[in-house]
Amino acid sequence: MSGNTPERPRPRRRSSTVLPLPVLHTKYEDHRKQFTDEERKLWNELMEKSGSDVASIQTSIARHMATTLARTPYNVDDFAGYLATAFSVRDQLIKRWNETQEYHTAHDPKRVYYLSMEFLIGRSLDNALLALGLKDKYNQGVKELGFNMEDLIDEEKDAALGNGGLGRLAACYMDSLATLDYPAWGYGIRYNYGMFQQKIVDGFQTEVPDYWLNFGNPWELPRLDISVEVRFYGYVDKNYDSQGKTKYTWEGGQMVEAVAYDVPIPGYDTKNCINIRLWSSKPKKTFDLESFNEGNYDKSVGEQKSAENITSVLYPNDNHMVGKELRLKQEYFFVCATLHDIIRRFKKTKRPWREFPEQVAIQLNDTHPTLGIPELQRVLIDEEGLEWDEAWDIVTRTYAFTNHTVLPEAMEKWSVPMLEHVLPRHMMIIYDINLFFLQSVEQSKPGDRDLLSRISIIEESTPQDVRMAHLAIVGSHRVNGVAALHSDLIQKTIFKDFVDFYPGKFENKTNGVTPRRWLHQCNPVLSDLITKKLGDSHWTTKLTDLAKLKQFADDKAFQKEWMDIKKANKARLAKHIEERCGVKVNPEAMFDVQVKRIHEYKRQYMNILSVIYRYSSLKAMSKAEREKQVPRVIIFGGKAAPGYYVAKLVIKLINSVADVVNADQEIGDLLKIVFIPDYNVSIAEVIIPASDISQHISTAGTEASGTSNMKFVLNGGLILGTVDGANVEINEEIGDENIFTFGVLAHEVDDLRHAMRYRNMPMDPKLQKVLDIIYSGVFGDPNVFAPLLYSLQNGGDVYLVSVDFPKYLEAQAKVDEAYKDKEGWAKKSIMCTAGMAKFSSDRAIKEYAESIWNIKPCRLP
Repeated sequence: MSGNTPERPRPRRRSSTVLPLPVLHTKYEDHRKQFTDEERKLWNELMEKSGSDVASIQTSIARHMATTLARTPYNVDDFAGYLATAFSVRDQLIKRWNETQEYHTAHDPKRVYYLSMEFLIGRSLDNALLALGLKDKYNQGVKELGFNMEDLIDEEKDAALGNGGLGRLAACYMDSLATLDYPAWGYGIRYNYGMFQQKIVDGFQTEVPDYWLNFGNPWELPRLDISVEVRFYGYVDKNYDSQGKTKYTWEGGQMVEAVAYDVPIPGYDTKNCINIRLWSSKPKKTFDLESFNEGNYDKSVGEQKSAENITSVLYPNDNHMVGKELRLKQEYFFVCATLHDIIRRFKKTKRPWREFPEQVAIQLNDTHPTLGIPELQRVLIDEEGLEWDEAWDIVTRTYAFTNHTVLPEAMEKWSVPMLEHVLPRHMMIIYDINLFFLQSVEQSKPGDRDLLSRISIIEESTPQDVRMAHLAIVGSHRVNGVAALHSDLIQKTIFKDFVDFYPGKFENKTNGVTPRRWLHQCNPVLSDLITKKLGDSHWTTKLTDLAKLKQFADDKAFQKEWMDIKKANKARLAKHIEERCGVKVNPEAMFDVQVKRIHEYKRQYMNILSVIYRYSSLKAMSKAEREKQVPRVIIFGGKAAPGYYVAKLVIKLINSVADVVNADQEIGDLLKIVFIPDYNVSIAEVIIPASDISQHISTAGTEASGTSNMKFVLNGGLILGTVDGANVEINEEIGDENIFTFGVLAHEVDDLRHAMRYRNMPMDPKLQKVLDIIYSGVFGDPNVFAPLLYSLQNGGDVYLVSVDFPKYLEAQAKVDEAYKDKEGWAKKSIMCTAGMAKFSSDRAIKEYAESIWNIKPCRLP
């Protein structure tokens, strides 16, 4: 069916009957067998026989090897061993998941639904074994079957369901929701090819598809019986019922199906097992036989390709109109399918609609799911027949919004013409939402036209745009930032007008990370040492116990154990670097790490400029002077968005500098530079425990929070960072003596940008020296890097690299000096880990549950 809007005149409906919800196929729900008590008892007894002793585990693995995979002992490799083990572990998860869902259905608690375009869950096997408490038994079981568990774990590909901190935060929050026994569902998209697989070719980032699903995914459960019809394009028909009430129906256009795939998420030290439901797009009609028979082979599969494109790639490149439209369709597809699944679950309870917010809390993880606000309003008024005010009251009491940026240019917007074309009914509803909102603002502050313009959901640009953050704020009962500094900034700057109009709506929820994944799993030897030292402690679910480590910070024997583990982790990373990048690095050197999305505000550019300065300084030293210097391995990792040209040039510069420095025999192990390609969760699990110092050097006031900073410090790594995001709160918890901070402060940024633009501020001599080295051609054709070099000149240094550079070098010198004191550094490392209790995702989720969602734990007996 064509995706183009039909020509008028449009056919009118003959009936005023309210349309039902878009078809939601749930054959399992509709035709579920009702077991007798005796049948249920027998069923439960059979389930109990799938035990968790070593013999039962081996039987389960062998059965999956023979039946699920159709392998014989003569046709088995590590990948088959991984799959059979994964299916065996999944059996254990499914049992818990079924028990959890049955318990929640029986008790009917209020549930929270966490909507996120990304869930960066990484690998699942090791995480599931730790959650189930079965790692030792599975280790023994697979060993006796001829496998090594570490080899099997390495066979698993990371789930390509996210890119950076947003997706990893969502994964940490799902872990905590499960562990704390909250009734919750995560909803996202099942991307066929992730964002992309990053390869480095001639120093440049090259994007290729990430074929993570090519050999199947044992951790997902296809729910082919659960699908939702999703409409795009078409037109809106207006008619009247017998009482003269206006009715709108959305008709025509393109229909695709959203098919559900479930990913169980186990809790730790609990039987609770929750779920992430991911949607995959399928065509309504997969094959046009008539077109095929006519010889039009492209057309015969055209509808299939158009539908499947929606969930092919995370964040399709939106540097062109086709990409923008595809991303808009992706966002609506996601929220439409999700809401109809949530509504189906609610309607099974037979409760009246006014109780919807008492049973359902929906959290928007950034603005990507914001179209869910007009979608729920549309369903309630167009399909359920509610009055506007009643429906809007339900909507606003249901939704809450987490903002993840402070940069105005990063705020998501959609052009009104595109929204009218792709989602015509939703654009009508957004107009009405905005009208009623602005009327209330005008009533509160009459005559303030500038305020109305600033606060409007519709931006009067050419063409007009819909400000999605504004829509999310107006349609939610709570809005939160993700770090104390970030929340303060957004309330004083970009959302100040809304704060004045909605007193009490805004609050802070500092991000957190799960200690299960980011210490217990990724750093098992250190985890064992902590457990041994703390004795009878459940620190993995009670992170406040880490504070007890402070009493051992000066213990020389404990310091040695601690740093021996750090050295072993560095040796593991050095081996990984040599195998993956072909660069041999010395584990005795300081490991200096910056791994995150490549972006101008995160200032990987400033980092590599300082590395060039260090290299030139080393070259100018005598041999005797060099021997006094601290050797460093500078480690970069992260992806640049495909259309982000300047960020991709930063990657090229890093690799060009690395080629020169790493080949310089005169410098040797004093300085090595490594860019680890295709950075993901599994690579992070190797890098983070090995870090001596990690860099979080965003321009003050630009990083909402950051969570990688928390992971590094939790593993005993020190921070070199600006006074930005969660660095501020980490500093408060671990103390000034255990962190290296520098740079301008957030309240100084605007004045400095103004001075740079209009007062022709002089370039720092040390930075000018670095730029001159690049211009000289030492690292290749300087014309390649011209856009980067120009960005620091003529007032264009928006992210204040040139302003912070001198203080950055001073901070680097302090790091060098502190590292020479081995005992002092060991104490700092221990104190870092000991001070990280606040940054558990468990703490964050408890705060959300109590002050935003109003949900309570529902623990299985």
